[in-house]
Order: sequence, then C-alpha cells, then structure tokens
Amino acid sequence: MLYALYQTAADMMLPMRAWATATGQTLAGSGAETRESWRAAGALCEMMSRATLSHRRPAFGIDEVTIGNRTIPVHEEEVLATPFGTLLRFAKEGAPPQPRVLLVAPLSGHFATLLRDTVRVLLPDHDVHITDWANARDVGLWNGPFGFDEYVEHLIKFLEAMGPGAHVIAVCQPCVQTLAAAAIMAEDDNPAQPRSMTLMAGPIDTRVSPTKVNDLAMGKPISWFEQNLIHRVPMRYPGAMRRVYPGFIQLTAFMSMNAERHIKAQVDLYKHLAKGEVEKAATIKAFYDHCCPAILPRV
Repeated sequence: MLYALYQTAADMMLPMRAWATATGQTLAGSGAETRESWRAAGALCEMMSRATLSHRRPAFGIDEVTIGNRTIPVHEEEVLATPFGTLLRFAKEGAPPQPRVLLVAPLSGHFATLLRDTVRVLLPDHDVHITDWANARDVGLWNGPFGFDEYVEHLIKFLEAMGPGAHVIAVCQPCVQTLAAAAIMAEDDNPAQPRSMTLMAGPIDTRVSPTKVNDLAMGKPISWFEQNLIHRVPMRYPGAMRRVYPGFIQLTAFMSMNAERHIKAQVDLYKHLAKGEVEKAATIKAFYDHCCPAILPRV
C-alpha cells in the first residue's frame, strides 16, 4: 500500500516538475540569469524539477581508457544475462590479456553505475566485469524469487562464465554473499573459484564496531521489518505484486542517518544556484545525481 501511495504522489507531481523544468529552461535561455531576482526564481525551478528519483539505470559513460601511452576504446559487452541481472564486461579493443576481476555491485537500492569510478580505476590494469543488477519492479513474478540463495547462485554462475583464475571484489552489501559463494565454490573444488577475494566496507561480523544500522537491526524483531519495510510493487509495473524493499524507503533511511547534513546541502545548493555560483552548485549536484537518484526498488 505504501509503495502504491508513493507512486500516486509521484505521478501527481509530474506536471509541476515538468512546468518547473520548462520555466527554468526558459529563464536560462532568455539571459535572465544575470539578474539576481530571476536567478533565484530559476534556482527554485531547478530545485523543484530535481525533486524526484530516477528508476532507470544511467549510462556508465566509459568510452575509452588509457593504457600506457595508448587510448583504447571501451564498449560494454553482455557475458551472461538473467531476469535479475547481467554480467557486464567492459571490453577493451586491442588490449593485451589482463587479470579478470568481477566487481560485485551492491543490490541494496543502488544501480551498479554507483561504482563507475571504481571501474575506471580498475580498467587500465584489469579485464573488468560487473554485476549489473536489474530493477526488481520490472521483473515479473513468473521469474521466481530473488533472495540470499539466488544471489549467491548468481555470483557462482557469473564466476563460472568468466572462467578459472578470476578475482572478485565486493563492495558494501554483497560482501556476505560473495564470501558464501567463494566458500561454496572452494568446498566443491569448482575450477572457477576466485583466485582472490576482496571485501570492502561490508561487515562480515556485525558484532564488531556496531553502527546505528546494527542498533536498529538488533532493536526490532524481524517481523517489524517485514511489516514496515517490505511492500508490493504497484500493478502498473511488470514486477507487479513482487515483494520489495522500495527505494524511496531506502533513500529516506539513508538521509535520516545524517538528516541535518542533507538538509543543509539542499539549502546550500539553492543558495549557490541563486547566486550564480555554478561550480559550487555542480559539486553538490554531482553527489546527489551520482548516489541518491540511483536508489530504486529492490527485492
């Protein structure tokens, strides 16, 4: 019900955001941004037009990479695809053989593009693959569930598709699943078991250095999370009736952990836009465009 109410409210805001976008573009095109009062109006329009979440994956935007003194074209290549995700390879034309690495992106409300900078850093020296997870709201119920077991199974399949000798790097949420996949593959003596495993920012033993998230998890019974955080996808989407942890709830939780900071950032953004401080505004927009709009519904 909560997901449906959110979607209804978002739909009702569409005409207002469209008007704000058109008005802001008109003001920018007329040269009115040179006047302080009009800049303030334009800033208000931009803030209103930005008040939305993106539910479509943006492009990685990685078209080339520099290796030594050579600039090599890069293109995205689907190695293996399932309804829930794609093993995506950043193929480099004419590059020499390099260590293969699987970058496991979080499936916790973010698109895999959140790790585009990590991909850029790895690309010059590695044959980079990434888990490009699908938006659960677009995956029909007939495709079955996607829980912890299916997550681990996907990682094993992806590593098998990459072949023996690959390395794996997990960032944040998928660290536990990656550890489980590597352990199962080692126990089975799977020839595709990862040659090395790097787990980043994903607590394996949550008893160590507990955070606010740990406190919340320990302070509520599992039934509370099921009743308050899990909702069904509205009927308008292919994944209708799939039980998910909606992205807007995840975003709210993310923001609430540092509410004052994020409120201040939005106030500062408006002030920078109103004063014509383009570079300062761009810095704030870059963070929220890169991270927050990536929040989306998940299983």
